[in-house]
Amino acid sequence: MGTIYLLHFDRPFKHAGHYLGWASNLDARLGHHLNGTGANLLKHVKAAGIGWVVARTWTGDRNRERQLKNQGSRARLCPICNPPKP
Repeated sequence: MGTIYLLHFDRPFKHAGHYLGWASNLDARLGHHLNGTGANLLKHVKAAGIGWVVARTWTGDRNRERQLKNQGSRARLCPICNPPKP
């Protein structure tokens, strides 16, 4: 088990507005992303000067991460893009 996380970009990078990943140690993984030594997409996002925030997390494993990725649209999972309705 670990943490599945959804990153919301401040502005889109080409086709991407989000990143969905999994980590056994979330703080360490986010540190890699911030330094540009994590996922390739986030290295390019950093180089483009685009910021991001952790929009949502789930407890789960890599299988659950794959299920979420296979569902498509990350924006649909994002509470920043789809705020809860009162």
